[in-house]
Amino acid sequence: MPELEEKFTRAAPGIRQPMSRLDQIVNAVLYEGYILYPYRPSSKKNQQRFTFGRVYPEAYSVAQSGIEPCIMQTECLARTKSFSAMLTISIRFLQPMAREVGKLRKPKLGGQGEASFQIVPELRVDSQLYQTWQEAVEREIGPFPLPLNTTTHLSFPFCFSASQNQELICDKSGRAVGRLRRRQEALCGKIEIAAEYLELDIFKITVRIVNNTPVPREKLEEQEEILMRTFASAHTVLRIQGGEFVSMTDPPADCESAAAKCQNLGTWPVLVGDEEKGERDTVLSSPIILPDYPQIAQESAGDLFDGTEIDEILTLRIQTMTDDEKLEMRMVDEHARRLLERVENTSGQDMLLLHGAMREPRSFDEQIFGNSKRLNGVAFGELFLQPGDRVRISPKGRADVMDMALAGKTGIIEAVEEDAEGRVQLALVLPDDPGMDLGMMRQPGHRFFYGLDEIEPLGAGR
Repeated sequence: MPELEEKFTRAAPGIRQPMSRLDQIVNAVLYEGYILYPYRPSSKKNQQRFTFGRVYPEAYSVAQSGIEPCIMQTECLARTKSFSAMLTISIRFLQPMAREVGKLRKPKLGGQGEASFQIVPELRVDSQLYQTWQEAVEREIGPFPLPLNTTTHLSFPFCFSASQNQELICDKSGRAVGRLRRRQEALCGKIEIAAEYLELDIFKITVRIVNNTPVPREKLEEQEEILMRTFASAHTVLRIQGGEFVSMTDPPADCESAAAKCQNLGTWPVLVGDEEKGERDTVLSSPIILPDYPQIAQESAGDLFDGTEIDEILTLRIQTMTDDEKLEMRMVDEHARRLLERVENTSGQDMLLLHGAMREPRSFDEQIFGNSKRLNGVAFGELFLQPGDRVRISPKGRADVMDMALAGKTGIIEAVEEDAEGRVQLALVLPDDPGMDLGMMRQPGHRFFYGLDEIEPLGAGR
C-alpha cells in the first residue's frame, strides 16, 4: 500500500511534528471529548467523560437489556484488483485508568511503615495540587492480515492484565502526607473479521469488536467500575493492498444494493487520504460522524479535544485563566499540561493562523465593503469622531443576538468607513475582548460595525 503522501508541520511549539493525514484524523477521534474547556476536573463538563465510541462489558449490556452495546460492528465494501489483494485491520481504543489521591490519616516522616489513607477529590501540598481523575492508556489491537481471495472468517481474542502502582506524596519537609494510586482493571475481548465474496470483484468486509470483560455481580450498578472495564473511543482502521474501498456514503451505482445491506453498529466507515489523488486504500470506521476524506485544518496548532474547530476561542479563553485555574489545568495530566504549555507559548503569528486563513488574495475591506473608502473621521453634532475615540453601543432596528450582547458596551473606533451609497459605518473593537489586537489588525470576527444612529460618544477616560 502506498504511504499517505501529505504531511505538514504544526506551527506552535511542543507538538508532534510530521503526521500523516490518517494519524491526524485517528488521533482526533481517539481523544474527542477526552477533556473539555475549562480543562479542569472540578468542572461539571468533565464529570462525564469518554462519551464516544464506548463498547461495554457484555455482562453489563445484558443487565441493561442491550441498551448499552457490548459490540461495535463495521461493514464496508472493497473491490479487489488482483488475486493477491491483502487487507489489514487495526483496532484502537482508550482504556480508562483511575488515578486516586489518598490523604494519609496520620502523616509520617519519610513514609515509613504502613499507613491508612482516605481517597479525596484533591490534595494541596505546598505549591502542588493533586486531584483524583481518570487518565487513559492507548490500546491498539492488530494489525490483522487477511487475504481477499475467498470468503474467510477469523477471530482474535485479546486480554490486558489488571495493574496497580502507588507513590507517596511528600511535603517539603519530607513528611508523607498522601499517596497517589493508579489502577487499571483487566480487559478481555475479541475481534471477529469476515470477508464475504459477493460478485465479480466485490467483497463485503465485517469487523466486530466484542467486549467480554467479566464484571462482578456486585459492581454492575457502579458506573465508575463499569467504565473501567469499557473500551472507550473505539474505532477501526482498514487498509487494502491490491484493491480499493467503496465509499459507503456515496457508493457507485453497481454497489448501491450491496452497500444498503451493510450494517454498521455504533460506527461509520469513511474514506481517508488524498481526495484529489483519488486514494481509496484506507478506511476509518469512526464512532463520530465524519464525511469521506475528513481533514484537520492546517492552521490548527494541536489537540483541543473539541472537534467543533473553535481553536481561537478556546485558546483565548485559556489565556484569560487565573493562575489558580492554570495550576489546576497543569496538574490534570500530560495532555492538559501540553495543551496549556502550547497556549502559553502561542505567538502573535500563531494566533493569526488560528484566526483563519483567506484562501484568496482579497483584502477583507474589498470582500466585505466593495468600493467603501476609509475616512479620517466623521462629524457627529458638535463632535468630530475619529479612530481611537470611545463610544457606547446602542443597536437599533435589529433582533440580532450579537447586537443584544453588545448593547451598552464600550467600543473603540478602529476605522470610519463610507460605502458606495455614502453611508458611514464605524468599525469598533471592544477593550474587554481578548482578541482586541486582532480587531486592530482588521481581522474578521473582532470588529463590529454600527451606524452613527447606533452609538453614543463618550468623554475622555470613559
